[in-house]
This record gives sequence, structure tokens and C-alpha cells, in this order.
Amino acid sequence: MTMRVLTNILTGAAGALLVLSCCAKTEAPVINDAITLSSPDGQLTASVGISPKGEPCYKLERAGVEVVKPSRLGFGLVKGTNSVEEDMVIKNNRRGLRYSGESDLCSGFSIIGSQTASLDETWQPVWGEERDIRNNYNELLVLLGREDGVKMNVRLRLYDDGLGFRYEFPQDNKLRYFNVAEELTEFAMNGDHTAWWISGDYDTQEFNYSCTRLSGIRERSESMRLANASTTGFSPTGVQTALQMKTDDGLYINLHEAAVVNYPTANLDLDDKAMVFHIHLTPDAEGVGARLQAPCTSPWRTVMVVDDARKVLSSRLILNLNEPCAIKDVSWIHPVKYMGVWWEMISGRSEWSYTYDVPSVQLGVTDYKTLKPHGKHGANNDNVRAYIDFAAANGFDALLIEGWNEGWEDWFGCQKDYVFDFVTPYPDFDLPALNKYAHSKGIRLVMHHETSSSTVNYERHMEAAYSLMNRYGYDAVKSGYVGNIIPYGEHHYSQALINHYLYALEQAAEHHIMVNAHEAVRPTGLCRTWPNLIGNESAMGTEYRAHINPGHTSILPFTRLQGGPMDYTPGIFEQDMSITAPGQTGKMRHTIANQLGLYVTFYSPLQMAADLPCNYERFPDAFQFIKDVAVDWEKSIYIEAEPGEYIITARKPRLETLNKAAEGVAALSDGKKDMLSGAARFVYALPEGATAKNLKGAKARDVWYVGGVCGENAHECEIALDFLTPGLRYEATLYADAPEADYESAPQAYTISRCELSAADTVKVKMARGGGFALSLRSL
Repeated sequence: MTMRVLTNILTGAAGALLVLSCCAKTEAPVINDAITLSSPDGQLTASVGISPKGEPCYKLERAGVEVVKPSRLGFGLVKGTNSVEEDMVIKNNRRGLRYSGESDLCSGFSIIGSQTASLDETWQPVWGEERDIRNNYNELLVLLGREDGVKMNVRLRLYDDGLGFRYEFPQDNKLRYFNVAEELTEFAMNGDHTAWWISGDYDTQEFNYSCTRLSGIRERSESMRLANASTTGFSPTGVQTALQMKTDDGLYINLHEAAVVNYPTANLDLDDKAMVFHIHLTPDAEGVGARLQAPCTSPWRTVMVVDDARKVLSSRLILNLNEPCAIKDVSWIHPVKYMGVWWEMISGRSEWSYTYDVPSVQLGVTDYKTLKPHGKHGANNDNVRAYIDFAAANGFDALLIEGWNEGWEDWFGCQKDYVFDFVTPYPDFDLPALNKYAHSKGIRLVMHHETSSSTVNYERHMEAAYSLMNRYGYDAVKSGYVGNIIPYGEHHYSQALINHYLYALEQAAEHHIMVNAHEAVRPTGLCRTWPNLIGNESAMGTEYRAHINPGHTSILPFTRLQGGPMDYTPGIFEQDMSITAPGQTGKMRHTIANQLGLYVTFYSPLQMAADLPCNYERFPDAFQFIKDVAVDWEKSIYIEAEPGEYIITARKPRLETLNKAAEGVAALSDGKKDMLSGAARFVYALPEGATAKNLKGAKARDVWYVGGVCGENAHECEIALDFLTPGLRYEATLYADAPEADYESAPQAYTISRCELSAADTVKVKMARGGGFALSLRSL
């Protein structure tokens, strides 16, 4: 038998260095007595069976060709922590936790029964890339049992575009309480595929993507790991999901997970000799993967398989594998187009903190009123009012303000438990007055809860923090988890943190608060169940500025965005940081037209115009597209796509969501019951002073937006407008890279052209290196 041995050195919970070893089988299993399941269109076939050693195994084929070769299923358990312990031979897993042969859930099984089912339904998301989502699959439940009374079932759902499977442990089971050392799920690839990947980590996804063969991961992995506030790698061949691959035959394979609840995030560890991926769970502070109690289920393991890159973008596999909406009344959840007192801090133009007078802060003890302000505090009354005025004048719904609350002087890198109380503003931030002023202008303020990764502190203060938001009319919060996690030794992606993020989301829903979580776990479709999760970061976003590689934004929709929308914070018109913030350095590698295209190619119901107002005032004609573009959609069409190269998308706005933000603000304002949101006014080109009544007349106007972005290489495209309504003429405005545009030499060179077009026409566009385009189409 071929064995693979991997040795890592990690810091254990008690601070000692542990040498961990992992032995994983790479000899391909043989599946006996397989039960098969076909996709609704018959293209995909999944098979589940038992090897001669009693190992549960599966494989996946497309049109008779193996996509996933026979691969093992199961778990290794921590010895001494499960209800079916016997005297057995002890082995070591990759964390150094002992687990043992027959009590592990990887052999000795037989199939004791099976059940089949199918579903073809259409459901409507609260917000999304389309109004209707089809959920069509065939299902197979395989009942597995052992002579010792252990039962473990595997449920498979096979769609036309991929497979989802999960483990289920029934109540009637000898196995009741058990700790998982490692999940032993395998994905045996049938070749050395091209892959777009980031290095495996327990704490961050904020890396640039690499594009290599699978065999090239080991060589490139360490060099792609940028410095981060919290990062923990585990293997030179470890990668994170969603992992996008392409075979030499042109198939697109995507490995991911769905519905991660009460379970750690999974990485993938590659045996690069056998080309077999192994699930690797994020450990907790004691090195345990998952602590489970039957009845329970694992997250879904997913394998998307399609023959066109555009089908990856249109797939709703991850969303469909999540549970339906758990919130009965969703009337308070709405899309948000916002600005923020944020980029000026990120760029170094101003600061989150208030004073330099004290080297450390103790909340409730430090008296800020007696301290001298340093004069660079961004979240001050005058500055915030100026932002409110600009946002209101330009049709935005909301304004994020960071650095408003006491504690920022020593918030980072100190591993403080009591770092913020989330309710006490700095002396120069008048919270009641600023909210009242914002509401009078039709703007809501977006709360900011940076936790500094002290989750225990956040949970202690969560009720008071959310209640404060309710009192002053906040309906959305941006939460942050910068730095190493407290409780000490936990990771951003361990089971305890997964439970924390969901707890925060559930508590927010009780207070009718929408959540945009930064530095939290990357999403796995939970926004279907909890649609108040309107945004996540969980990837390298705009804040990394000059470190972002060209092409990054043409990879993320294939990877990170598969699990849910991203608050990427686009719209940066000034690429030179020394102009935005004198004394700073670095130039971002994109054109202005690229930034406009992102508002269409990146789906998020929460979209930010992230640059400074003064930079938008320099380019008012290009800024018009950001003012005009919608953020929630009736229909989406993916016109061209190739990971890392280009994405071109067309979207039709979803009318009924356009004015929901304004309706909420109207309830807080003095009798403005017919308030029209700026977003609705600009999307439908209604005149200034228009009201909600005018929106009803806009229904007859057909509106579409088309956006494109590309990577390191320029790209020319010819877009057929056959998605438009036949017989109508459209006013078209095209924002494109100028002929001389280039992300290095001429990033601010763009052209704007206008004409009339119809469904019979085509539009030719050339995107520069690091460039893009945006096109608005309104029927006449």
C-alpha cells in the first residue's frame, strides 16, 4: 500500500510545539456493489459503494468519463472521545491527535439500505442575481452500518451542473457523542488540471490567486502568502475552496462546500503524486476538528462540473443546497448602495483613532474629554456631515462610518479582551444628531463593529450594541474580525467561530439588522437561509490597493463569490495613493472603466462607492454610471467568461427592491412617506424631485446594465444585444477604456459614447490591460 506522510510544526493550545504527522491512503479504492444516481439531464452519474475493506467510496462521471475517480469517505475520530471505544491500534493524524482503526468511521461498513427522491422547484430569493432560482435534483440516501451498531448515512443530490453530498448521523445510533480528528473525504482528480487557487489557511483568504497546474501548487504556495493580521498555514499543498479547475478537455470543475453550520471550515490538502485532494478541517484550540452529537449532519461537499465557464457563474448549486429562508418577515431586508468614511483611513489620509495622548486605553477609565485630539480623526461631525451631503446629492442609500467609537488607540495587535464596547462614541462624534441629519437627507448610517477578533467581548456587548442601533435607526452593520481570535488559540474558521458568526447573524435578525461581516469565514450559501447576511469580505478586497494583481477580479466570481456576495468595495478612480493621501505610496493596477464594470460583474446587494468624494468630483461623467447602476437584479446573463482573463455580464434591475431603502428611511423622517430612493431615481433616470409615485410609471421602461472586466491581457469582445426586448429602441451609454488606456501607463483614460440601439444590434468593445467597460441601456 502506498502511504503519504506529511509533517507540520504548529503551535498547540498550551503553546508547545507539536510535530504532527498524517498518513493518508493514496491507493485507489475499488467500489463494489455500487448504487448509481443520474442527474436530471442524464449527463452526470454518481456512484456510491463499499470497498472490499468496508470503506465507503464514491465516484462521479460526466458522459461516461470519470471526473472524480473512486474516492474514500469517512472520518477519523479522536480516541477517548466517542461512545464506541475499544482497545485498538492507535495511529496519528495530521494534528497529532490519536485516532484508531475500527472505531474510526472509515472501514467495516456495509450498505444496509437506500432511498431515492427528486425535486424540481422554483424559489425566490429575497435579493439575488435573478428573481427565480430553479432547484432541480435527483437524490440518493445511502444507509451505512457496522456490526458494532455505528450508523453513518451519505446523502447525495445530483444536479445538472454538479454533485452535493453530506454525512448524516441518525439518532438511532451506537455513536452518539464523538470528536472528529479529521474528515477523510477524498476528491481523486483524473488529471493534472489547471487550477486557480489560494494557499490553505485557518484564518484568512486575503491572498492573490495563482494559476498553475495542480502539480505546481507546492512550488508556488509559500510565495503567494501575503502578510496578514492573522494567518495560519498548514501544508505546502493546502488550498482553500472554492477551488476552480479546468481540464485539458475543457471541463470546468469547482470544489467547494455548502451550508457550513456547527462545523469547521474545510481546506483541501493535495497529494500531488496521486492527484487526490483530502478534506482538512480547521482545528479548534485543542486541535480537534469537530465536536459532534447525533443526530447531526456535516456540511455539503460539492463538485461542480460544467463545459462552459459561463455556467460556473450561472450555477446556483451552493445556494440550492442550503435551507430555505428562516426569517418569516423579510420586509426590512433591502439592497444598499453606500459610501463610507473609510477609504481615507485605509489610504492613510486620516485615522480611526482620536488621540495620541495615551499609549493604551481602558474603556470606562480613560476620559477622552480630557485628552488632546490629534486632528486626524476621520469620523468627526463636520466630515461626516459633508459625506452625508455628498451621498444624498448623488443618490446613495447609506453611509458607513468607521472609527466612531472609543478604543481605537490600541485596538490592534494587543490581544485585548475588552477592546470596544460598541456604544460609546468619541467626543467629536454626535451620534444622535448625525443620525437625525442623515435621515433628513434620506440617508441611513451604517454601523461599524470592529471586534479586533475578541468574539467573547462582542457577544457580551451584542445586545446593547444592537439595541443602540435600533434606537437611532441603523439597520445595517459592518462587523470586523481583524487579528488573532479570542478565545485564545481558536481560528477564524474553527467550529467555535462558525457558531459565533451564525449567532451574531441570528441575533441581528431579531433586531431587524442586516450584517456585512469582514474577516469572517467565506460564505457557503447561508444567505439563502439568513438573507440579512447581505455581504461578506473573506477575500482580498480593494483595501489591499497596489498588492492586488490584475485579473484578481476576473477570478473571484469563479471562487469566493460561489458561496455568496462579496463587499469588494469597488469604485476607486484615483489609483495613485500618493495623490489620495500625500506621503503614501503605491499604485493600484486597474483602469477607471474596470472599476465601473465591477458593479455589474460582481454581484452584491451591498455595493460601495469606495473612493473619496473629491476624487469622484474630478470625474463626474464616469461617476454617473455608479450613480445609475442598480445593485439587485431580475435577470442575469453571462455573455463571456474565462477565469483570470475576462468576464462580461448583463443584468436587468429588480424593480420591487429599488425603493425599499427609502421606505425605511421615510419611517424615520418627518412625514416623508412618499420618499423616493436615489437609487430608484437614477436607475430609471427620473427627474430630481420625483417621488415614489413616479416609480410606478417607470415599470414600462426596460433597463439593462452590461459590465466587463479583464486581467493582465487586453480583450476585445462583440456583444450581441439579443437579450433586449424586440421592437424597442434603447438609449445606450458606453463607458470604455480609451485607446491609450492601460493600468500602468494610462489608468484614467476612458471614453463615453451615446447612441440608440436595439435587440438586433451588437456592441464592439476593447478592454485594456487591467481594464473593463460599462454599458447602460434604457428603453425610449
